[in-house]
Amino acid sequence: MKLKKKKLKKRIVSAVLATSFVASGTVAPLITNAATWVAPPGAQPWEGQMVDANGKVQTVQDEKPLNQNNLQKPMTVQGFEKLENGVKLNLGDEEAYIHLLSPDISKVSILKKGDSEYKSFTVAKNNWDTPKFDIKEDDKKIVLVSQSLTVDIQKSPFAIKYLDKDGNVINEDGQQGVGYENGKPYVFKKTDKSEDFYGFGQKMDGLNHRGADIRVWNRENDQTPTSPYTFSSVPFFIGLKGDKAYGILFDNTYRSYYNMAKESDDYYYFWADGGKLTYYFINGPQLKDVVNRYTDLTGKMQMPPEWSMGFHQSAWGYHQNDVEDVAKTYREKNIPLDGLMLDIEWMDDYKDFMWGSNFPDPDGMNKRLHDEGFHYTTIIDPAIRVPDPGQPAYAPYTDGTNKDLWVKNPDGTNYLGKVWPWGVPSKSVFPNFFLQKTRDWWAQHHKAMFDKGADGIWNDMNEPANFSTKDYWTLPLDSVFVTDDNRQLTHEEAHDLYAHTEAEATDEAFKTLKPNVRPFILTRASFAGTQRYATAMWTGDNWSRWEFLRASIFQDMNVGLSGFAMVGSDIGGFAKNPSIGAVPSPELFARWIEVGAFYPFSRDHYNNDGKSPEQTDKDHSLQWHRQEPWQFGKDVEDISRKYINMRYELMPYLYNAFQRAHTSGSPIMQPLVYQFQNDPNTHNIQDQFMFGDSLMMAPVVYEGAKSRSVYLPAGAKWVDYWTGQEYVGGQMINKQADLATLPIFVKKDSIIPRREVQQHTGEKPLTNLTLDTYLDQAASYSFYEDDANTENYQKGVYNITKFDVKRMPNTITFRQSQEVHNYKDSKIEQYTLKLNNAEKPTRIQAGNSKYQEVSSLAETQGKTNTYFYDANTKTLYVSIPADEKKEVQIH
Repeated sequence: MKLKKKKLKKRIVSAVLATSFVASGTVAPLITNAATWVAPPGAQPWEGQMVDANGKVQTVQDEKPLNQNNLQKPMTVQGFEKLENGVKLNLGDEEAYIHLLSPDISKVSILKKGDSEYKSFTVAKNNWDTPKFDIKEDDKKIVLVSQSLTVDIQKSPFAIKYLDKDGNVINEDGQQGVGYENGKPYVFKKTDKSEDFYGFGQKMDGLNHRGADIRVWNRENDQTPTSPYTFSSVPFFIGLKGDKAYGILFDNTYRSYYNMAKESDDYYYFWADGGKLTYYFINGPQLKDVVNRYTDLTGKMQMPPEWSMGFHQSAWGYHQNDVEDVAKTYREKNIPLDGLMLDIEWMDDYKDFMWGSNFPDPDGMNKRLHDEGFHYTTIIDPAIRVPDPGQPAYAPYTDGTNKDLWVKNPDGTNYLGKVWPWGVPSKSVFPNFFLQKTRDWWAQHHKAMFDKGADGIWNDMNEPANFSTKDYWTLPLDSVFVTDDNRQLTHEEAHDLYAHTEAEATDEAFKTLKPNVRPFILTRASFAGTQRYATAMWTGDNWSRWEFLRASIFQDMNVGLSGFAMVGSDIGGFAKNPSIGAVPSPELFARWIEVGAFYPFSRDHYNNDGKSPEQTDKDHSLQWHRQEPWQFGKDVEDISRKYINMRYELMPYLYNAFQRAHTSGSPIMQPLVYQFQNDPNTHNIQDQFMFGDSLMMAPVVYEGAKSRSVYLPAGAKWVDYWTGQEYVGGQMINKQADLATLPIFVKKDSIIPRREVQQHTGEKPLTNLTLDTYLDQAASYSFYEDDANTENYQKGVYNITKFDVKRMPNTITFRQSQEVHNYKDSKIEQYTLKLNNAEKPTRIQAGNSKYQEVSSLAETQGKTNTYFYDANTKTLYVSIPADEKKEVQIH
């Protein structure tokens, strides 16, 4: 059956969950009466209760709504001055700067007269080449015309309209206009019923944000699938109006709000608690163009090390013996694994940079893990614990105090908060990462982990979290951050930038202490531009519930559209509570691992109540299972192995997807609308995704389901990965899917590079690259290769080989061409061209050299100029020398 063009109704599933506090290290008891909710056990009386006078739980400081009865009176352009890259407008008491940074990017600033433009922390690129543009003026408007974008400035009332090169209106100000309401900058924009909205980072309202109220303020999730505040948020969104896309970055770090046509189908608007009115308009017309230009503006991600693209295992509670035992079991069971993660139990009494008694032999652990091909990552919280009276000196605290590195109270004293542990009077100070000397200090202290072999750093609790309920779990809004240029920012302005600046400091740790080694930095919180420092992001402490499995898909897709390609959610769910069913059943874990094996960042992470799993196994002290794949029985273990194996088999494909993310900002976990925006049926589909450019995943995400409807986008032909059945796009089908089946479809005219399964990346050199080809008429692929671990790729040390496969009358041809050849250590000796749904050839040759038919696929391995045809599956395998210069013809 075909979908109607009418929009699919958005389904938001709400869970009946009581309010709770969950962090990567503690879960407060869930309770049902909000009026009795207090700080978690062990919290101090000074922390008070996080409830209002009516007993309602408060998750953030009071919001500052926009008073639409108090909007600024319409402004009029009273004159203008031409600038090198735009115009400066006289608006009376205000002035506006309209810049053209590129033919497709415009910056708008509206300021009190005499104020300077906002100096952004989030924007990476400031040295734009001024595009060619013309200025036209008449009595009604001023028009800036670039190669592909027209900025039409109406003089009275002042308003901006953006048009494409063909004169189509892309975006325009609403009749309510722009300006300041009681110090709050705001912008109204016109819209219509055809427009959809995406982005904003990690949000819980669905893929398409039309009709939503969005909040941008990093905060612990409310632990319901519709939480308005999340660990990470980005003030950037993409509008898709008809078949044309644009983006807007509201460059403001105060808490901001977005009414995305919820109030009216005719307009949307956004505002912030304070700050200057600055935004960037980015023309498409494709979503791909918008994301590429947005990441030009805010920074592209670095290439991650290949090992970080593998599978990871973690739990809150692992001690050294657990880590080593889990690693050993993965190898014994032949389930691939690259990464192990150490949560807060590795520290000495929760003190950053200090190894504790739970890890008595980190040197020995490091050797044993690395000998077996594992890499490990240590968690770090930004708060630095102040020693209690009678405790020994703590060098990072002493050093940071002597250097005056902490966030301040308004009176200039150090702000004292609290992060770890519960039940003691300890306080914490918070590093001021806005200072270069703090970032240098932070970077140098990572030597304590790097010297013991840590390969990655995991930045947690960096919203920033603070166990002070009177301050709504963060720092007081009047806390003070001094910058290198001697500006003073309050926490109200700096809050959403805290994780961003911490990530910058952590990136510096790699650059200075591990030069030429690619960083792996995992962050919980982020903001616009953080992707240029932190390699990966996860969506924080989720729950072991079906609702959170479903939410992970659209969350991760929106994070990808917001610039963070390496994103994932805790597979199986982190937080547990048996009384409300929040524990992973075998079915839930099986379905989650099927999806999670294709998260760009793939990790099984769970709450073991902060205790060693070895100990809780012995005394049976938990009411829920451990969550390694083998804990759920043989069937789920086999399902886990099957899909993790598939991830490793697809590592060349995934690695190339990361390279494209690095160069173009392209997400790896893509909503269907990203590739098929001209098909309106894709605009609201949030439970299917493209894994890279060619593979579509349609996971089963409802309890008990053994089948599901799958939409196949128009504009492509599709192949069922498991059965080989072919379909024309633009239709809905029903797909049977038992517990072991994740429905996967391949876009025809695709080449998917693969390799043999490894137990960890780098276990074996890549000598035989399989080119898994689904040919209709013509398929091509530019294959990227480098050393996978160093930063030499930034010096041009890589190869790019282009493969072309074409169907001609009675012949299929294969040709390769080396476009870049600067990486001399490639070990590839042969390509196995795998043609699916192929006819048996009569002959294969390259020039005068004929290929020999052999009787099994195994005979083609390591023996080039051979081929094997599998009549049962109608699959042709052709073994081609990697240095083949001639066209291979298959007759």
